[in-house]
Amino acid sequence: MKKVLPLLISLMVAPSAFAENLIQVYEQARQTNPELKSALADKDKAYSAITGQRASLLPQLGLSASYGISYGYREAKDQNSKSGDLSLKLSQSLFDFSKWKNLDISKQQASIVDIAYQAQEQTLILNTATNYFNVLKAIDALSYIDAQKKSIYRQLEQTRQQHKVGLVAITDVQNAQANYDLTIAQQVTALNSLNNALEDLRQVSGRFYANLSTININAFNTEKPSNISQLLQQSENSNLDLLTARLSRDVAKEQIRLAQSGHLPTLTLNASTGLSKSEPYGERVNTVPSYSYGHSNTIKGTNSIGITFEMPIFAGGATMSQVEQAQYNYVSFSEKLESANRSVINKVRSSYNNISAAISSIKAYEQSVISAQSSLNATESGYEVGTRTIVDVLSATTQLYNSKKQLSDAKYDYLISLLTLKNAIGTLTADDLIQLNNMLGKETSTLVSID
Repeated sequence: MKKVLPLLISLMVAPSAFAENLIQVYEQARQTNPELKSALADKDKAYSAITGQRASLLPQLGLSASYGISYGYREAKDQNSKSGDLSLKLSQSLFDFSKWKNLDISKQQASIVDIAYQAQEQTLILNTATNYFNVLKAIDALSYIDAQKKSIYRQLEQTRQQHKVGLVAITDVQNAQANYDLTIAQQVTALNSLNNALEDLRQVSGRFYANLSTININAFNTEKPSNISQLLQQSENSNLDLLTARLSRDVAKEQIRLAQSGHLPTLTLNASTGLSKSEPYGERVNTVPSYSYGHSNTIKGTNSIGITFEMPIFAGGATMSQVEQAQYNYVSFSEKLESANRSVINKVRSSYNNISAAISSIKAYEQSVISAQSSLNATESGYEVGTRTIVDVLSATTQLYNSKKQLSDAKYDYLISLLTLKNAIGTLTADDLIQLNNMLGKETSTLVSID
């Protein structure tokens, strides 16, 4: 992924040199996101721990040296000596079940952390796309409210002119003014939502975007996912939360065996070689008998090799307590696995339902926009001939732009639900962002102000 994405970004030319598309925003987020970097560091630490556990099974070689001076007193006054020792020790574990079991557990724990890193990658993909589309959704909502405000303002001005010549009552002007003021309040709220969405995107990628690529209506299309049973079966094998729960349960099972190893013996090979030197000195040194070939200095060398056998017999019940704790821990993780399984099923089904609902909503809102436009045209015509009131016109105008906003929201909800479903299954990758990125078209500015 790390090698493919930069190449794809260089090949995918945005409509404007200053506009960022979804892939570019994700690549920037992947390079700077602190949560992903933290997960990577945890992953590297976990794999490094395997080496530490394996070290206990390998030969242990140590060099030690010492040097000291002793001074005699009373009867041994002036009988002083200098002594030094140098030794090389080797130990090798021949049988220690707990060390092998700790190595197995460290490998499984590294796998768990590795999956956690993959989960963080998927979370980053989902968060980047969600926040990106939330910005576009907020921009669309603000644009529809702005268009609605301009339309109501024209109606307000028209109503004022008609009131001046006595064609309409003052209540029509007041109704139009009230709707115009309400639209301004909605515009302020929509602008605040846009600013908050931009901050959410900045939190993910660490950057502020003045321009973003928007959805190309002609390239947008919907596709219903596979059968729900197939998706659930797929999630059992690929959902990362479920895989983590299974591995955690397996680790808990291995920890039971680790605790039981407290009853087993250990066997260790020990070997050493060393030299020691002793040199007497002082005024009475010549009075001390010497057996070292005519001089008082002695140098001794020793080599040793042996096997140490240790067998625990009674530890006050500590080992049994550790076994029981490990067994209860296994029960706990088994229940957590069941909880994770139910949660995955819920997420997959909910995401599947959201996609189906979004597809149906898109079709319904598309027809709603057409109907609302026809209704507004008819209402405006009726108002001109006196069969409809300004309230009817304002209501029809509001309905039209509400339908457009709901259609826009449904499209973005579909895209987000699509990614959420793949995340629930465990198959979400950057390739999914590329497919969505192909639906993007012209750029739009995120620097919007209220007139």
